[in-house]
Amino acid sequence: MKRTTPDKLRLLLAEKNLSTIKQRISSLIPTLACQKRGQKTEHVLLELQQILDARTLERTRYYIRRLLKGLTEVKTGKLNDLNLNRWKEYSDILTDSLWIFDKRDKSGSHTAGYWGNFIPQIPSQLLRRYTKPGDWVLDPFLGSGTTLIECRKLGRNGIGIELQPSVARKTRKRLSGERNPFGIHTGVVVADSTQLDLPHLLSSLGIPSVQFALLHPPYWDIIHFSKNKHDLSNAGSLDGFLLSFGRIVKNVGSVLDAGHYLVVVIGDKYSEREWIPLGFLAMQETLKHGFKLKSIIVKNFNQTKGKRSQEELWRYRALVGGFYVFKHEYIFLFQKK
Repeated sequence: MKRTTPDKLRLLLAEKNLSTIKQRISSLIPTLACQKRGQKTEHVLLELQQILDARTLERTRYYIRRLLKGLTEVKTGKLNDLNLNRWKEYSDILTDSLWIFDKRDKSGSHTAGYWGNFIPQIPSQLLRRYTKPGDWVLDPFLGSGTTLIECRKLGRNGIGIELQPSVARKTRKRLSGERNPFGIHTGVVVADSTQLDLPHLLSSLGIPSVQFALLHPPYWDIIHFSKNKHDLSNAGSLDGFLLSFGRIVKNVGSVLDAGHYLVVVIGDKYSEREWIPLGFLAMQETLKHGFKLKSIIVKNFNQTKGKRSQEELWRYRALVGGFYVFKHEYIFLFQKK
């Protein structure tokens, strides 16, 4: 009977001759190298090479046992389905606090045409780390639906709240064009997130709670998204913006499971020759509502619609005004207490 790689590795644990072990390990590499390359195959090849590089029998056996465990056992955390016994395979999942993306993901139904939407890589990274398939994700600032599109791709259920009916209609249409291979539910609700009774809404939909929330509010009045007085981009003052934002955080927190995560994606503002630390003020507001801060991530952006083809003008303004041109925004990661 043909032996699998795990079977061959088990036999090697009983071998006492280091040279024999390494000869047999070497014989495994050509077979794997001819297979279709993927993260799993690459990981196994690297592990086999580490076994070959080991100088002692004890260390060699340690690496064999570790590889065997990764191939035969699954160890997941409480919040996601990542196999921690094979953590090296997830090289595309970011763990540093500086995120630099050269370009946005344009696959599927994603669009860059809606002012103020974020790149799909943000929800993709976060959903993979802080949710499991079948979990419920809440986005109270839905916009063009970036979060729900990623939910469909990754097999997470999602509910999005959108203030503007016209935007909601376009987003529903966009979602209907996105494949749904996991058969999950993605719903769009037209409502004001500051006033909506979220517990009642979820109860009416048969959803006890949500396991993750992703908030991408307007950066106050940098872009006016509508004429609706409840739109945060129309807040008459900074205090008014933060008060409304805090109501939404509190509202979302009422349906988020304890121990689970809420993320705020936001940038700062420059006005009247003064840098307004909108991100950190929103962070402080969130901390008032039963959350603890887990991480601050800084993400780059190179261009906005308002500054497109105006790089020289903004460089001149910065030199004259004594400030620096925005090239980043924040991703604040909170955990509900």
